[in-house]
Amino acid sequence: MTNISDSNLRIYVACLAAYNNGYLHGAWIDADQDVDQIRDQIAAMLARSPVTEAEEYAIHDYEGFEGVSISEYAGIDSVARMAAVIAEHGALGAGLLEQFSGDIDQAETALQDCYHGQFASLADYMEELTNESITIPEALRYYVDWQAMAHDAELSGDLFTIETGHGEVHVFSSR
Repeated sequence: MTNISDSNLRIYVACLAAYNNGYLHGAWIDADQDVDQIRDQIAAMLARSPVTEAEEYAIHDYEGFEGVSISEYAGIDSVARMAAVIAEHGALGAGLLEQFSGDIDQAETALQDCYHGQFASLADYMEELTNESITIPEALRYYVDWQAMAHDAELSGDLFTIETGHGEVHVFSSR
């Protein structure tokens, strides 16, 4: 029986030799763990294969990756790194991985160097940023279109957002 931890980030790794010979043989493996532990569990699954000398495997399913796609032949190193980002940052980490097409280095750099915080909307961020930068006279405050400023910031490519829930937007600089 396969040992499944409490993590919901997991991959189903199938033995290709068994699959090509008409057998369904594989194991669910916790993806949020050390790469060597994942490789050891894959090796153990292959050793139990109904086809002798099985060596090749593929990822046939996955769970808990918050919408991030895992290819059938994704490298175990990258799967483990993606799982670690999602385990640590949840939907925000997954959103960044999607934003950067799975580029883990770019996602981590954005979190470290480009993150401005969580807001109800990008317009709210623009209002806070403006109020920290300049003093807007009360008589003019109601004429400022924060939505238009937010729209322009996104269109210009200066900012992007990751929405992780209703009224929960995370703001990042693009550069």
